[in-house]
Amino acid sequence: MRLFAIADPHLSSAQPMPMNIFGPNWEGHPEAFFEGWSSLVGRDDLVLIPGDLSWARTLEGAMPDLESIAALPGRKVILRGNHDFWWPSISKLRAALPDGMWAIQNDAVAINGVVIAGTRGWTCPGSYSFSAEDEKIYQRELTRLDLSLAAASRLSGERFVVMLHYPPTNSQLEPSGFTERLLRAAPDAVIFGHLHSGEPVQLPDLGEIAVHFVAADALGFRPKRIETCALPLSR
Repeated sequence: MRLFAIADPHLSSAQPMPMNIFGPNWEGHPEAFFEGWSSLVGRDDLVLIPGDLSWARTLEGAMPDLESIAALPGRKVILRGNHDFWWPSISKLRAALPDGMWAIQNDAVAINGVVIAGTRGWTCPGSYSFSAEDEKIYQRELTRLDLSLAAASRLSGERFVVMLHYPPTNSQLEPSGFTERLLRAAPDAVIFGHLHSGEPVQLPDLGEIAVHFVAADALGFRPKRIETCALPLSR
């Protein structure tokens, strides 16, 4: 089993959104996303998708996009992004998800020896125009990460990965509540997306923790291989 990650598919079956208005690197989307995935991922692989799956406003509207992702090779673990307005209560979402797809919210999962935790995250202190409302959401996301990391600590596996949608720090790469928690938890890897400036993204230094930026457009719409997992398939 191999582990891949790709964030920000930004699919729009129910609510068409031509993504090339956001820049030339989105030309050919979403076909490039499906082709890139199919060219790399095998049936027994695991793909992490940290947010911004669909532009839909309701779960019913998002289902065609979720089903399209579910039909791709591999197993999938998803996380909510800031544009996933369709995301309902976690119990409703899990009841609706196609087979082979898991969602994380205030908890963690273990699949074939890989433990996955995470939360959406938010703009970090020190960012431009960081507001009192941002502070409230930031603190709430820290609590959610605490819950997820605690759940992960109760699971067993050979690999431990944390997903965020937002980067875990500000553009100056200053320490944050997210980086403090990640350093304590010491996962093998941290992945995030969200950023679409087209400019190279600087990665925070988390010591021995590997950090991966996996926004789809930055990857040329091809999932990034995170590590090789020589693990038995679950039954």
